[in-house]
Amino acid sequence: MTHRFWIASALLLLLAACAEPEAPPASAASSAAPPAPARGGRVDYQAVLAAPGRPAADREQDSWRKPAESLAFFGVRQGMVALDLFAGGGYYTEILSAAVGPTGHVVAHNNKGYLDGVGDELTRRFAGSRLANVEQMAAEANELELTPGRFDFVLLSNAYHDVYYVNEARNWPKIDGPRLLAELFASMKPGATLGVIDHAATPGSPAETGGTLHRIDPEIVKRDFAAAGFALDTESDALRNPADDFTKNVFDPAVRTKTDRFMLRFRRL
Repeated sequence: MTHRFWIASALLLLLAACAEPEAPPASAASSAAPPAPARGGRVDYQAVLAAPGRPAADREQDSWRKPAESLAFFGVRQGMVALDLFAGGGYYTEILSAAVGPTGHVVAHNNKGYLDGVGDELTRRFAGSRLANVEQMAAEANELELTPGRFDFVLLSNAYHDVYYVNEARNWPKIDGPRLLAELFASMKPGATLGVIDHAATPGSPAETGGTLHRIDPEIVKRDFAAAGFALDTESDALRNPADDFTKNVFDPAVRTKTDRFMLRFRRL
């Protein structure tokens, strides 16, 4: 019996020696390269802004636009599919492109009214396919047709007031606001986020101020989006400036780049 016991013990030791080695302790494993970010991974916004390929003209706007604070507030993450509505010259399009990364996608929308003034800037920005994950879309607001349930994030930066702007001579027809918001709502995934940055008007100002001073009372924005089914998550004071002269057009040199701006974060439930 004793002899058989020692033979069995020897066999067990031999099998153990041939088994796979144990995993290294946590301290050793931590030196390995981190895994690739998963969809929805956090973004180093400062690194995005410091990217060597960003145009110098964009960098000059960072101090007053505060894009790192804005995108952090909106919760932009890697892998998102984002819509930059009324993207203009593409300042935020460029930042969103880097923030969502190669696994994400950005749609940069403009209407003719915007394109008439930023065509050359967009040509330079997209030269050589330098923003490979960006798709350009040209459509009037009243004709916008978006893929249902596509977007994780929608941005309207200094643009929603233009829903109340009308200037046929500058290729800006009257916009059907409820239709536009319904189209945006349908294009977003359940739980997706929509961010609004805009120039504040004096509280109680009529919506038409959006077309005269290019300002809008944030309460009008909240009302419009609530009527479209969006839920207001929260708002930020990061861009507020109570010293602004609310009687001046936002393009007046006395207030340009120094306007009182509000940020609202909505969710598509």
